[in-house]
Amino acid sequence: MKYHFKPLLVAGLLATTGFAAMAQGAPHNEMSGQPHGGHHRVDPAKMQAHMVRRQSELKAQLKLSPQQEPAWTAYTAAMTPPAGMMGKRPDHAELQKLPTPERLDKMQALRAQRMGEMNAAMSKRTEATKAFYAALSPEQQKIFDDRAMQRPGHNRGHGPRHGERAES
Repeated sequence: MKYHFKPLLVAGLLATTGFAAMAQGAPHNEMSGQPHGGHHRVDPAKMQAHMVRRQSELKAQLKLSPQQEPAWTAYTAAMTPPAGMMGKRPDHAELQKLPTPERLDKMQALRAQRMGEMNAAMSKRTEATKAFYAALSPEQQKIFDDRAMQRPGHNRGHGPRHGERAES
C-alpha cells in the first residue's frame, strides 16, 4: 500500500506545482490585460490609443506629402471602428424569458446581423486601403506592405522568434 501511495503523492505535488507556475506566468493580452484565450471585453480606450499610436508610427514612416494628406485622412477615418460596434450585447434578461428554441433563434439572428455589419465594415476598410495605397509612391507602398505584414506585438525586437535561441 505504501509503495503505490508515495509515487501518486509525488506526481500530485509535481502537477500542482506545475499548474501554479503556469498560472503565475500566463501571458496577458496587450489590449485588456487578460490572459490569452479567455473570454474578456477589450477596453475600447486602450484599443483606440493603440490604434492611434500605430497610425502615427505608420504616417511617420511613410513621410507623406501634402498632396497625400486627404488620402491619409480618408484611410484613417475608414479604419476607425464604428462607435458602439464592440459594445453591442444581447439583452440577457430578455433572452432568459424565451424558451430555449426561441432563444437560440434570436441569438442566431443577432449573430447574423453582427456578421453582416462586420462584413460591411471590412469592405469599407478594404476599399479605403486600396484607394490610399494607390496614392502612395512605390517606395511608400513597400513600407506600407512591410508594415501590413507585421503582426502587432510579434517579434519587433523583443527577443528571439519562436523556436530560436537567444545569443549568449
